[in-house]
Amino acid sequence: MVVEKNVPLQPWNTFGIAARAQQLVRIRSVSDLLAVVNDSALAPLPKFVLGGGSNIVLTGDVKPVVLKIEIKGLRLVEETARACIVEAGAGEAWHDCVLWTLAHGFPGLENLALIPGTAGASPVQNIGAYGVELQDRFESLDAVDLWTGQSFTLDAAQCGFGYRDSVFKHAPATPPDDGEGLPRSMGLAGRAVITHVRFRLPKPWKPVLGYLDLERRRLEAGIEQPDARQICDWVCEIRRSKLPDPAVVGNAGSFFKNPTVTPDQCADIIAREPRIVHYPMPDGSIKLAAGWLIDACGWKGKTIGKAGVYERQALVLVNRGQGAESVTGGEVMTLAKAIQTSVYERFGIRLEPEPVVV
Repeated sequence: MVVEKNVPLQPWNTFGIAARAQQLVRIRSVSDLLAVVNDSALAPLPKFVLGGGSNIVLTGDVKPVVLKIEIKGLRLVEETARACIVEAGAGEAWHDCVLWTLAHGFPGLENLALIPGTAGASPVQNIGAYGVELQDRFESLDAVDLWTGQSFTLDAAQCGFGYRDSVFKHAPATPPDDGEGLPRSMGLAGRAVITHVRFRLPKPWKPVLGYLDLERRRLEAGIEQPDARQICDWVCEIRRSKLPDPAVVGNAGSFFKNPTVTPDQCADIIAREPRIVHYPMPDGSIKLAAGWLIDACGWKGKTIGKAGVYERQALVLVNRGQGAESVTGGEVMTLAKAIQTSVYERFGIRLEPEPVVV
């Protein structure tokens, strides 16, 4: 285990914000994690887990010890008549996982193509796109408890999946006095580090095409029954047409969650804003398109400092600076709060940011 000091983090967050880690440890195996847990100097210190850096806003230098997750590996664990179980190391790039499963004849993740980040972060955020969420394809994960060094496995129920949410996004309680284990009902943010994730890819495979943009692509192509690779290509084309490439324009993807309201609340908004984009949910609530709300408030293309709203998609905040003149986390959050205020004043809806603010 090597502890690096004063490490620049600008290359490791997709917003391209300039910040430094006071201490950073590269985690390439479970034994690396155990070395951190057993190190008398590092063990008592707070930790910050860094994967692909695609869902964070750094507002300054990071004082907790940064654990840079670089655990690799992709393999087929089991294949039955009902499903293929595939395992990925937490440090694998998510899109590479999708392409690997397709190349090896294990479809099911194609709707989640081109989402930035790592495999280990996918259950933390319960990533989702084009009609599929991670929880729909999740089998289990392995993790290590940073308080005790205990390795453990969680299934979907224990992960507490919600809309862009999981048990890994909630702060833990204080350590149990007996030290005998990890209460499954508590938050695991900053306490547990995911090392491997397994996905259940159902058989027989069925395409998920209910999303309007995908159906439009299918009709344009004149393909009645597209295969998984074709759907993956369509998803990539759609995402590239709407969202900026973080390698070119710094961003953290969708910055706000799509809010949900009651049918009565939605009817009230429709009476005032008939064109509002909304989707009925299985639980009876109505999901509103946050990007539409932001656009309706006039924010698309606007800038505060070096933080801007993307011209093609108001849901994405972008970095208008470069290199040493990059946007700051403070500028990003100032813009985000101004947008939240505008949307609340006009629609009475509070937008919730998706990225973790550090």
